[in-house]
Amino acid sequence: MQQIIYFFIRNKNFLLFAVLFLVSVALTINTHSYHKNKYIGSANTVAGKVYKVRNNVQTYFGLDDENDLLVKENLRLREIIEGLKAETGFSAIDTTQFDSLINASVFKFIPAKVINNSYSKSKNNLTLNQGTNDGVENDMGVVTANGIVGIVNSTSARFATVQSILNTQSKINAKLNKSSHFGTLIWNTKDPNVVQIVDIPRLAPLKAGDTIVTGGRSTIFPEGLQIGTVIDFSADKDDNYYLVNVKLFNDMTSLSHVYMVENKEAEEIILLENSVEDEQ
Repeated sequence: MQQIIYFFIRNKNFLLFAVLFLVSVALTINTHSYHKNKYIGSANTVAGKVYKVRNNVQTYFGLDDENDLLVKENLRLREIIEGLKAETGFSAIDTTQFDSLINASVFKFIPAKVINNSYSKSKNNLTLNQGTNDGVENDMGVVTANGIVGIVNSTSARFATVQSILNTQSKINAKLNKSSHFGTLIWNTKDPNVVQIVDIPRLAPLKAGDTIVTGGRSTIFPEGLQIGTVIDFSADKDDNYYLVNVKLFNDMTSLSHVYMVENKEAEEIILLENSVEDEQ
């Protein structure tokens, strides 16, 4: 103990300098947005590299599960194609037209892999192996073939973090698929596979098993993406709105491949809406 005390006495000037230096760096980061963004970007890069190495090891031992998921997704796409054939009356679809259809779409999808995923906290996030070098930007929606995952909230050159729908700060527009009554998707932190919808009016024709989808009232998610099914719902006697428990289609504790959604018209829509608000 005496040696430790002597160490602090001998190095008191250096230790005081180190403490003051760290305090000044912390104050600079917190009070200047430029430095704060640089710090967050650097932290994301370092954390992303660590998560990527760990994920590569885990992925190697989970290839069978990944192949099963890809087979199921390909099966679903095949069923969609066969459905299009039935609706159009054509026995075959001209695949040479796919590129033009993709280019004409309002939404662009960027594939990515989940290299870190938290789901046991109150504010959960994911880390993806794609960043600004790949066209990723903040406020992009993140989805899988089964449903929505969250919204990109921070990026670096090669990685991105996502605010999960299992996050108490997450609020996403959702609706009943059969009636288009709208509400807000939130999470009460109790179950990683069950989320809640608030503000669904009591006049809505609601029953257990109904499908919940994205509402499309934002520039983040396309309308009609799957979310889950209604488990149960309740409302106080004097309340005009239901609180709805929803079982997610996605298993949020086992996510691997995802897609980030870019709305090509988002910037124009936001600028127009902001200009209207400024006039008011």
